[in-house]
Amino acid sequence: MHGRRDGAKYFHVDVFATGPLTGNGLTVFLDTATWSAASMQRVAQEMRQFESIFLSEVSSTGAAARVFTVQEELPFAGHPVLGAAAVLHRTQSQHEAACSWTLRLPHGPVAVRTRQADGHYQCEMNQGVAVIGASIAVSQLHAILDRLGLNEADLVSGIQAQVISTGLPYLILPVTADALSRARIRGSDFEALLGSAGARFVLVLDPQAREARTWDNLGQTEDVATGSAAGPAAAYLVRHQLASPRLPIGIAQGRFASRPSELVVTHDRDGNLWVRGEVWPVAYGTLDFEPT
Repeated sequence: MHGRRDGAKYFHVDVFATGPLTGNGLTVFLDTATWSAASMQRVAQEMRQFESIFLSEVSSTGAAARVFTVQEELPFAGHPVLGAAAVLHRTQSQHEAACSWTLRLPHGPVAVRTRQADGHYQCEMNQGVAVIGASIAVSQLHAILDRLGLNEADLVSGIQAQVISTGLPYLILPVTADALSRARIRGSDFEALLGSAGARFVLVLDPQAREARTWDNLGQTEDVATGSAAGPAAAYLVRHQLASPRLPIGIAQGRFASRPSELVVTHDRDGNLWVRGEVWPVAYGTLDFEPT
């Protein structure tokens, strides 16, 4: 079989990883300016990664970007931004030790810094200042807890659930270590329940161990490293005096999906949240057809 040499290029990378085949897998597509949203959605479904990112208007300073899960387009996502920036470094500035980029997503521009390391890239993105919503009373959480297979006794006492966003609003649920291991989304109405609380997704967080879990809203796939949730998780820990904004905050994720990952969040002097991790190349190729 002879592939098309002039087709769109794509790269498979692992983000928030410690080496190839760890962390969160991602496909990054270049030269997608003429692709329709429907084509991007179908290609994302074909790749079956938790998310895929599609770049256009690529330059030495950044690119326009759209992110799709297998189900929908997202206005912002964390690990695709880091992975895309690493691919830009590789394809646009391979001889530079360090670079700065701007990824233009539907949510808005995201600044990313990349640095070449031994066989991989060290990347960090500016998620801005967290938008912190009101605390949510336990009485409003019963249906959500039920769909997670949890109950009120599984919540950590003394701190309330809260919706926090740096681009995607997450409902942060503080739970015990045992509850974290048992949590799993059940039922088809979970997205509607989260919407009634002002959230798009849930992040089940063990604040003591700083370990988190999240899924797609049908509970079909567990995400192993969620960059868009790391900022909100760190903001939550700082707000409840469980972490210092002056020190890096590590968030563990992916252990229950057999892909342990670590995301690190730091605060700058303006209160911006910077989320960082390693990006490791896995493969690259060319599409044998032209999406329209």
